[in-house]
Amino acid sequence: MKIALIYTIFAAIATAANILGQEISLRIYDAAYGVTLSILVGTAVGLVVKYALDKKYIFQYQTQSLAHDSRTFYLYTLMGVATTAIFWGMEFGFDALFGTKEMRYLGGILGLAIGYYVKYQLDKRFVFVTPIRTQKAVQ
Repeated sequence: MKIALIYTIFAAIATAANILGQEISLRIYDAAYGVTLSILVGTAVGLVVKYALDKKYIFQYQTQSLAHDSRTFYLYTLMGVATTAIFWGMEFGFDALFGTKEMRYLGGILGLAIGYYVKYQLDKRFVFVTPIRTQKAVQ
């Protein structure tokens, strides 16, 4: 239960970072494809924040080198492709349905909440796997 609470707090932090990244991006550039660009910027910001928090505090995972950390981040990002589709689908869907910034952000927040639940399950099984966990999974 403690992990679920901490994970939820970190998901909220990453969600806030994502939305803040989008808002800053839109304030800098609000022209053609500005919303799309802002969603990409927010996704990147949220990804980096969530990776750092998950790696250290949720999974207590230590990488052995920059190369190992890069491979781990790559896997983390790969697991996020499907969950990002959920997030983007909700955010773009709310934007198309309601046409307001506030509803677009609400769709993004709901999509992130669903996506983070799925992401935790994927990360636990495929990204932050220690050799001991791998051996147990094989047996």
